[in-house]
Amino acid sequence: MRFALVNPDWRFDGSIYFGCREPHLPLEFGYSRALLEREGHEVLIADGQLHEINDEDLAGRVRAFEPDCVVITTAPSYLFWRCAPPELRVPQQTLRALRGALHDRQPPVVAVVGPHASTTPGAALRKLQADVAVLGECEEILPRLAAGRAAWQDIPSIVYLAGSELRVNGTPHASDMAALPALTWSAEDVHRHRHHHHRFDREPSSAGAEMEVSRGCPYHCTFCAKDNFRDDYRRRPMATILEELDALIAHGVEYVYFIDEIFLPNRELLETFVNRPFSFGIQTRIDLWNHGMLDLLGHAGCVSIEAGVESITVEGRNLLDKGSRLTTEQLAGRLIYARGRVPFVQGNLLEAGTDDPRAVEAWRQRLQQFGVWANKPVPMFPYPGSPDYTRRWGTPDDRAWERAMEHYLAQFEEFSDIQDARPRPLSELELSDAH
Repeated sequence: MRFALVNPDWRFDGSIYFGCREPHLPLEFGYSRALLEREGHEVLIADGQLHEINDEDLAGRVRAFEPDCVVITTAPSYLFWRCAPPELRVPQQTLRALRGALHDRQPPVVAVVGPHASTTPGAALRKLQADVAVLGECEEILPRLAAGRAAWQDIPSIVYLAGSELRVNGTPHASDMAALPALTWSAEDVHRHRHHHHRFDREPSSAGAEMEVSRGCPYHCTFCAKDNFRDDYRRRPMATILEELDALIAHGVEYVYFIDEIFLPNRELLETFVNRPFSFGIQTRIDLWNHGMLDLLGHAGCVSIEAGVESITVEGRNLLDKGSRLTTEQLAGRLIYARGRVPFVQGNLLEAGTDDPRAVEAWRQRLQQFGVWANKPVPMFPYPGSPDYTRRWGTPDDRAWERAMEHYLAQFEEFSDIQDARPRPLSELELSDAH
């Protein structure tokens, strides 16, 4: 069977999208390709963003491949499933171009993966006019679709239409991170990836990349969209991590952003990095690190730390279920110590509604005196699939993304510092269902 794995040419005008807007490696498609090819299927990853291909040219590539199944994602990379664009405008437009290019052929099965498919599968199927959606992580489910429509009733973690009936098979899938292989990327893909995600100490001189150390998180912060995917914490085996890392270094990669929700301190892993010729960035909880491990982190080549502080008060952090075991003063001290070992350290703040703006600004200025960057508090978007959404409105339904967006626009007048204009509601961003 022939699978076309499509990552659109993402555009974010009018969106509230908080994630990085540069191209990143489509990690979930990398794993999916490996597992599909292992079972004898032919696979094309058509990445519009990384290869700078517009919808028409992307559709031409897919047409030439003659796929039996087109898989489209609703987030630019697995890195951003937790903060995906709420609107489905871009995959809608890409699928419209694909259907136009394939109008004279037997239409392929269209499968949707990503946070929208996992949290609001009915809405995702309807808006994208797709055949099947994967609940949760897709890599181990996609090969099972090769059995054909007649077998869908026996495939777990999918949602599909049988006539007008929406059929839901089981619960969201969590991939076995111990079984997924080390990813391999072509030299062309790597060399196109000039972006160094969340790096600010210097300009890139060679390629960057992203790779996973783990998935999921053992914490349950209210703002984190993880309930229907990336919930269970799972580490990748060290041998797999090093195999993938060494292949990237051999391709000339000089910087890796490790995707790990909290990048737990791991002495054995960090010690393997010390003599490897690369630098790296992480996201973590600074309260999990002591001075000795921060020393090792810097020695191992870390040049960027993004640490979630969220609120400068215990009350604010408790409201967000942050579960931090340090006081605000201790968090500040740990960030300052880290900055002495790592060139860029950021303490993330959210608009929790409990912190005095003057106290926040004073805290930010103090940290900046020591070279630590603390952003202005970012308004929280109640992502469907987050505890915050569920506490407000219950289990997400087909209007969950619209409801969250309407609430967000009504509550806030100022938005994140990457917004160049007021975000627009989904009704203005998305195509109508009749497209």
